Amino acid sequence: MVYFLCLFVFVLTCLLSVAQEHDVETAHGVLHVTMRGVAKGNRPTILTYHDIGLNHKSCFNSLFNYEDMLEVTQHFSVLHVDAPGQQENAPVFPTGYQYPTMDELAEMLPSVLTQLQIKSVIGIGVGAGAYILTRLALNEPSLVEGLVLINVDPCAKGWVDWAASKLSGWTSNLVDIIMGHHFSSDELTENKEIIQTYRLHISQDVPQENLAMFYNSYDSRTELQMERPVAGLNENTVTTLRCPALLVVGDTSPAVDAVVECNSRMNPTKTTLLKMADCGGLPQVVQPGKLAEAFKYFVQGMGYMPTAGMTRLVRSRTHSASSISSTDGVRSRSATNTLADGAGCAAPERTEVQTIEMTA
Repeated sequence: MVYFLCLFVFVLTCLLSVAQEHDVETAHGVLHVTMRGVAKGNRPTILTYHDIGLNHKSCFNSLFNYEDMLEVTQHFSVLHVDAPGQQENAPVFPTGYQYPTMDELAEMLPSVLTQLQIKSVIGIGVGAGAYILTRLALNEPSLVEGLVLINVDPCAKGWVDWAASKLSGWTSNLVDIIMGHHFSSDELTENKEIIQTYRLHISQDVPQENLAMFYNSYDSRTELQMERPVAGLNENTVTTLRCPALLVVGDTSPAVDAVVECNSRMNPTKTTLLKMADCGGLPQVVQPGKLAEAFKYFVQGMGYMPTAGMTRLVRSRTHSASSISSTDGVRSRSATNTLADGAGCAAPERTEVQTIEMTA
């Protein structure tokens, strides 16, 4: 009897985890989404949004197929969003199609959540997807309980960047430009296997016309208007994220400076900056184990998964900020604004920080 009961639970779990694909109509066009599992009580749904040149599978499969992340998905349903025209087997947009702006891509999401009866989300976004989810949280703070932002860039393209992109456009094709967005020059020359895999994916698996539209939309983004609150002065009135956030970047990623800049604009009591050692532009692909552990600790800090097993993250004693050296870990949300996982950095606005060590 016990055997059959266990078998029934296993089969039911498998059935509930089967992916359901939807094409959802919104004010700015149709959005292709993939739902895994069903909403669990009052818990939020994990909402993912990929970067340019990718779709939800090529961006997030390595992370969500990782053993530790499977434990997470037993507790949360997952909604993967593909930007318009970027999903597998997407048709080419007709001539004259007007691709949504980045602001409009963010505005499409509340309608999707409403139609799928999702009350709130914990977002995981990479690059362009991180920008979109940040915009969503700024526009609709009640919908977003937390954000994991990988390689987020809050800035609009300046004229120097614009000139550089125009120059590179004369000498490089779109695939080369997007590869440079994802990977550092060292990665492009040294990590040949992953580079070849993603170059083929970007050049063959997404219609190039659609890809160019998504790239141009991201390239034309406006600046995210966020300002670091000052305690006792403007913390309740300043424009900033109201939810806890985990900023993630590889230590050799092209996005390091942008992520550090984003961190400087956010509430230090609600923001953690995780800088991963020995990792480049795709930490969710190269270091899925570390990211899964960091995510589990993040949701535990939000009050979810209190009994989840933690194999790499352990709480350490409190250190003075001046003594922080090369700690291999992430900080807790109570003291945030510091680089981590192989990079020591004193928090400028605090005299004490609490570190989280990440062990192998």
